[in-house]
Amino acid sequence: MWALPAEFGKEQDPSDVFLSIIANRYALVKGTQLIRDELMLSFNDPSYQHEENWATLGEEATECGADLSLPSVLTTCGYTMCGDRICQSQALRRYQAMVAGRFGSMTEGGEVKPELFFATGGGTDSGPTLAHVTVGHALDPAIRRKLYAGNRESVFLVNIDVCTHCGHLDIGEDSCADFQGKNYEGVTAIYGLAQESMFRDPRPCCGAIVGMLTNFNLANPVHVRLRTDLGEENWNFLSKNDVLADDGTPVRFLIAAAIIAIQGMRNTLDACGPGGELDSRGIGHMTAQVQVNNLENKETILYCARATVYNGEIREQGLGTDARLYEAMMMKDGNVKFSYDGKTDFPVTTRCYQCVLADEAAPPVPASPAVNHGDENAVDINMTRSFKARKGTAAPALVITPEDIARADSSAVPPTVKEGASHEEDEDANGSFAMGSLGEVVTSPISRRRRSEETNDPKASSLLPHQSRDNALAVTPKGSSQQAEEGAAPLEEEKADFASGSARPKKGKGKKGKGKAGVAQN
Repeated sequence: MWALPAEFGKEQDPSDVFLSIIANRYALVKGTQLIRDELMLSFNDPSYQHEENWATLGEEATECGADLSLPSVLTTCGYTMCGDRICQSQALRRYQAMVAGRFGSMTEGGEVKPELFFATGGGTDSGPTLAHVTVGHALDPAIRRKLYAGNRESVFLVNIDVCTHCGHLDIGEDSCADFQGKNYEGVTAIYGLAQESMFRDPRPCCGAIVGMLTNFNLANPVHVRLRTDLGEENWNFLSKNDVLADDGTPVRFLIAAAIIAIQGMRNTLDACGPGGELDSRGIGHMTAQVQVNNLENKETILYCARATVYNGEIREQGLGTDARLYEAMMMKDGNVKFSYDGKTDFPVTTRCYQCVLADEAAPPVPASPAVNHGDENAVDINMTRSFKARKGTAAPALVITPEDIARADSSAVPPTVKEGASHEEDEDANGSFAMGSLGEVVTSPISRRRRSEETNDPKASSLLPHQSRDNALAVTPKGSSQQAEEGAAPLEEEKADFASGSARPKKGKGKKGKGKAGVAQN
């Protein structure tokens, strides 16, 4: 699969990107029996043929069952996309027909049923939850046992495509002001704005990503999640600077969307591999993309990265997650092309993890005790999952400054997610990640300080979750982390100020003008 070409960092027609993804996945399953039709699973319990629910299908339905003595691949497909209605367009419908229609599960009636996750702002609400749900819905314990027992070469393939979006507004040769009133002279487009209809005014797109960078609100859990996935150094850089293409076109919101998609993909990879969702006979193929919204259904796709997770190895190829290493060039067709760290051809990187052997795969997690929400009937929720192997794979800790708190509404309740230097109190003795009583995700990442203590490596705390000592980014943005640490009070004190409404914004003068390497300071 890795020998197949893929063009990353360039806006392309959606069909071209989707065909590249399809070719990758067919290369993984070539020479095997592809199982995705529910009728092919009739091998699982032949007794069902006599039940009433088989009456409309007839006893011949059992003849549809897959022959598990053949090398087989059971496949499923899931994808994420922002719930913004501007995304429910031709590009998404084409994805559903071309990609999900080939690798998603199919009902007995013939309808495709991929897993759909519409996270606000795109990316993933929770990489572990995305992986757990997508794998768990497709691979019942009984089906897994029979699949693996039928042929020693049979495997399970989970396909997940993490997508964000960003607006692209064509403005011709005239000057234009963005939503913050900043004028751009002589540029042909602005990224971060989109015109949904020729009868409507341009608006921020994606509004959540734009808002997170321009008006961060601590009381908004979507802003907190996006900023965590983006990373503190990237947030400090992109919230204070414009990143310009070679012709002056502003592209910082497109870069932010790309990084959030890539980090979402990596979070999901870590849950599938080190997190133990996939055993040694489970394969994950994942991609990160940005849907670029244009007027009149002229969407393009920015293909950011592709990756696989299998049998102790995670391989990845594409753009990275350091905003300072992005450089943009506008092409003749009005679309952008990125290089990363001066490269447009990207090597395949590999990192290893301890894989769960198929024969030693953990049994299904037992149902949690019933939870009574005040109704007559108690609600049984099975939403507890242990991730012992995921220690140290959480996203970088979020640093909240007094300016952030001052922007928040003093009457709002702070998010239940705790960000900061220590998260030990959020974990149980087993390092478990639990769901709240009402089903809301309560993430509890392992602190990087504890990682440093456990590994006896004082530098371990400086690594991003997807990095090892060997493949850590060589270039670190200068000054960003130091400025964040100097300007940030302890998190508990900030939350106390936030709750009491005593926090006040700091006053300062911003600088204008174009900086080095196509970066203009706000």
